[in-house]
Amino acid sequence: MEKINNKNKRKLRNRKKLKNVNVNRYRISVSKSLNNLSAQIIDDKQKKTLVSASSIEKEIKSKKVKKMEKSSLIGELLAKRAKEKNISEVYFDRGAYKYHGRVKTFAETLRKNGMKF
Repeated sequence: MEKINNKNKRKLRNRKKLKNVNVNRYRISVSKSLNNLSAQIIDDKQKKTLVSASSIEKEIKSKKVKKMEKSSLIGELLAKRAKEKNISEVYFDRGAYKYHGRVKTFAETLRKNGMKF
């Protein structure tokens, strides 16, 4: 129980710091499991998800690629969908995860495809 509690504390602490700094931007929230990665662009004022991408979707799941390559594919897909809705400036909420590995690859792919954070 305590490990889950500490993870939630870290997630909320990180999110609180980010919200104080970034007021007029949308938030990219990342969640990952052992095999999958999903991300959403969220408008915190209206409390609605604007754009989402996940490795569970058919177009990514049909490709047999490794986890690191999946995260870069999801980054490209999310950036493309965000451009269609004219979203370019966001802030990156990594949640309770370290900026390392799949999360880092995802973030760098977003930056390469025109997202600013």
